[in-house]
Amino acid sequence: MELCNTFGFTAVKPPPPPILCRRFKSNHHRPTALSSTTTSTTPAGRLALAESLQNETLQTLEWPSVCDQLTAFTSTAMGSTLARTGRVPLGRSPDESRKLLAQTAAAVALPRPLDFSRIKDVSRIVDVSVTDESCQLESCVRYSPLLEILQNCNFLMELEQKIGFCIDCTFSMILDRASEDLEIIRSERKRNMENLELLLKQVSARIFQAGGMDRPLVTKRRSRMCVGVRSSRRSLVPGGVVLNVSSSGATYFMEPKEAVDLNNMEVRLSNSEKIEEQAILSLLTSEIAEFKTEIKYLLDKILEVDFASARAAHARWMNGVCPVLSSKVSKGVASDGSDALSIDVDGIQHPLLLETSLRRLPDLVASRSRSSVPSDEGNDTINSEKFPSTSDFPVPIDIKIKRGTRVVVISGPNTGGKTASMKTLGLSSVMLKAGMFLPARNNPRLPWFDLILADIGDHQSLEQNLSTFSGHLSRLCKILEVASDKSLILIDEIGSGTDPSEGVALSASILQYLKGRVNLAVVTTHYADLSCLKEKDNRFENAAMEFSLETLQPTYRILWGSTGESNALNIAKSIGFDKKVIERAQTWVGRLMPEKDQKRKGLLYLSLVEERSRLEMQARRAASLHADIMNLYNEIQDEAEDIDSREAALKAKESQQIQGELNAAKSQIETVVKQFENRLQTAGLDQFNSLLKTSESEIASIVEAHRPTDFLVKEIDGPSFTPQVGEQVLVKELGNKLATVVEAPGDDDTILVQYGKLRVRASVSSTRALPGNDTNTSTSAVTRLKKQGQRNRNFRKTLQDMREDISYGPVVQTSKNTVDLRGMRVEEASHHLNMAIGGKGSNSVLFVIHGMGTGILKECTYEILRKHPRVSKFEQESPTNYGCTVAYIK
Repeated sequence: MELCNTFGFTAVKPPPPPILCRRFKSNHHRPTALSSTTTSTTPAGRLALAESLQNETLQTLEWPSVCDQLTAFTSTAMGSTLARTGRVPLGRSPDESRKLLAQTAAAVALPRPLDFSRIKDVSRIVDVSVTDESCQLESCVRYSPLLEILQNCNFLMELEQKIGFCIDCTFSMILDRASEDLEIIRSERKRNMENLELLLKQVSARIFQAGGMDRPLVTKRRSRMCVGVRSSRRSLVPGGVVLNVSSSGATYFMEPKEAVDLNNMEVRLSNSEKIEEQAILSLLTSEIAEFKTEIKYLLDKILEVDFASARAAHARWMNGVCPVLSSKVSKGVASDGSDALSIDVDGIQHPLLLETSLRRLPDLVASRSRSSVPSDEGNDTINSEKFPSTSDFPVPIDIKIKRGTRVVVISGPNTGGKTASMKTLGLSSVMLKAGMFLPARNNPRLPWFDLILADIGDHQSLEQNLSTFSGHLSRLCKILEVASDKSLILIDEIGSGTDPSEGVALSASILQYLKGRVNLAVVTTHYADLSCLKEKDNRFENAAMEFSLETLQPTYRILWGSTGESNALNIAKSIGFDKKVIERAQTWVGRLMPEKDQKRKGLLYLSLVEERSRLEMQARRAASLHADIMNLYNEIQDEAEDIDSREAALKAKESQQIQGELNAAKSQIETVVKQFENRLQTAGLDQFNSLLKTSESEIASIVEAHRPTDFLVKEIDGPSFTPQVGEQVLVKELGNKLATVVEAPGDDDTILVQYGKLRVRASVSSTRALPGNDTNTSTSAVTRLKKQGQRNRNFRKTLQDMREDISYGPVVQTSKNTVDLRGMRVEEASHHLNMAIGGKGSNSVLFVIHGMGTGILKECTYEILRKHPRVSKFEQESPTNYGCTVAYIK
């Protein structure tokens, strides 16, 4: 055993009796039905009754199935057996449950899962042998909850060293060094066996050479070494003893007379060796028996660490979070300062229903030893790419119960999720007691319950002559007898199965009794009168399962503080019942409940549902817009980080292009000069002037063709130039880009200009007029620009109205949403544009640069955008966006 060396512990004797052994013994028994003669009036009888009801509740909540999930994550046979049979230990107090949760959190923080697969359960054969393997842990404060488990263990290092000195556990054999006598006996036996084998090989070789066998044969019969010989040639072994005959009788197995003494010596030495080995094992067994208690205690502690590691792996698998135990309340205020909710759980999912949407357990078993999933420092939430996040099935529910609430009444339609939600609460409370993480969000907060008792399902019994109603009453009677002020009571369809008026009266009386006796009682019902108890006593709380009146389907969400409707009449109407039947039923409902305004409640409920839907839609749109903005920000950020290299590449490309144009112009001019020289040789003197003018004209055309066409900024003093609304100006602050004035200059000497889809404020001094314009621009030009600006604004308003239903996010041009078709042929441009449209995601924009030129590419672009099924609309080029069309992709 190397555990104490690994952890740095001192071998000490554990304090008897072992605490963990008592814990496992108390949880290992199976549920047993109480006999009719059980007396629960005595403390022992009440304890037995409470234990029986608790075990039945665990079966009802399917706790054994949750335990079975842990089986795939245990690494010892002991842990696997206990988990498979539903005997995972529960904390018997809040402190024990906190300790189990701390152990789970420490195991989650380990860099890799623990592996105890080579540790065997030797509790039943401790008088024969014991084996153990070490586990590797880092001695660190973060892992202290795990280290504390083994802190007081006696690792029996001297016994382990003695066993390792005497026995090779890998090959299960006693070593020669175990005793001096054994070493001598084995040495003598080895020499004797070498002499015996040498002798028999010589004899068998002679037999083979004499034709007595097809090949030399040395074997053992009746624990004695011998040779094989044909029955007809046994005379080749004179004086030999026949030990055995083959089944066909053709071969005799004979012991030569020369080998008799050596065989006798082998038998004596073999017996002596067995006697000595037995003596060694008996000595080790007696020493092991002295430490029987310590060995079993150590196995229990290793099992406890194994369970902690299994709970951590289970938490990773379901992306669980560590729950927090609610503190005790003193005078209405919790000791931790949180006085709002006693149960505060966000987005919890039923662990058994969640299993179908998570990775299969057999796959986890195969990859568990290879996985390494550390968690963030100080955070008990599991973050890992190896384990998928939980899906929307089952539907996550929120459990919000205020402090001081003792009874929660959940109403709503059938199959709406009332029972499943109640079971989820009960199962979560059991998992918290067992130190398991919960499949929820944020930091779930729950109290610790000493007993979790449930009355769910049909308790009809022909043996005991109990109807369904009688079975419920019998079980409720037992629950009320053993429940305490720390208990959680779960009752499904309370008071059902009898006359409604009596059922309501009995149910209300039971709930009034429970409000002063238990920590919390959660009941489901179809009785609307039970929801009225909240109006008279603030210890009652209502909850309803949400139901969509549009689809007539449940949404499986809990609306806390609301009262649910059964919606039986609406469902019957949707199925196709006769209109008169529905109307007559509505009349009866009005007579049975005259004090309630059903129409008002229905309208109020419908308006609340609509408001909730509207807010959820706005939240989703805001989340989508935020995601688009972040994507655009990251895109621009990536481009900004690479601006220097892109600028250098662009300069190199432009320099190369300019050099190419320069070479082309130079080549053309040289061609004109050569043509002039050739013509001059054949022409006369009177043609010289004509040829010279022709050449000069051709050279001038070449120079004009390669002249730059960039705008030349007309330098005008700032104060002398006053931009007008709708006028296009060059803005120095935008890199001398062309922008449109959308707001006249103010007192701060600034104007508002629009560049593409962006509006920025610039100083008047940084603006310049276009070439050919001056400060006294003609009224007709200004009027024309104003009209053009108005048309642009109307067009933008129309586009804005069209975007109300579909959000395309910020329309900003980047390299990733732009396709440049300039310089391409029509076929090539069509191919590139179709590829670009097909590669864009939903609700995105595409900037198509087709240039001015002859207009062929522009017409081709418009034709493709008009016919393409993924293009919802597109903006043609405008005075602020020459040569570029913006397409909106569906």
